[in-house]
Amino acid sequence: MKTMDVVIVRVYVSESSRLLNTIVNYLKNEAKIRGVSVFRAISGFSETGSHVSSLLDLSLDLPLSIEFFDSKDKIELALEYLSGIVKHEHIIFWEARAND
Repeated sequence: MKTMDVVIVRVYVSESSRLLNTIVNYLKNEAKIRGVSVFRAISGFSETGSHVSSLLDLSLDLPLSIEFFDSKDKIELALEYLSGIVKHEHIIFWEARAND
């Protein structure tokens, strides 16, 4: 099986930060990242407090996780951009291997 080295990135933001569209549009149109997945949590907490969703509450301030991967070169450029708009401690990344 042929594989390639990649870097996976996960970015944590909240819905109320209004950063989701900015980040996804950048990753798609400028950074040309292969693909992006966005996950919406039903519960979470941070320095700003707890964020919880219930069946009776349609909260618009739930945690979001934006995840993507690509070659190290593309990821380094994306991380430079993201570090200017997202707190450094809200970005994690690690090396992995993907099928080529």
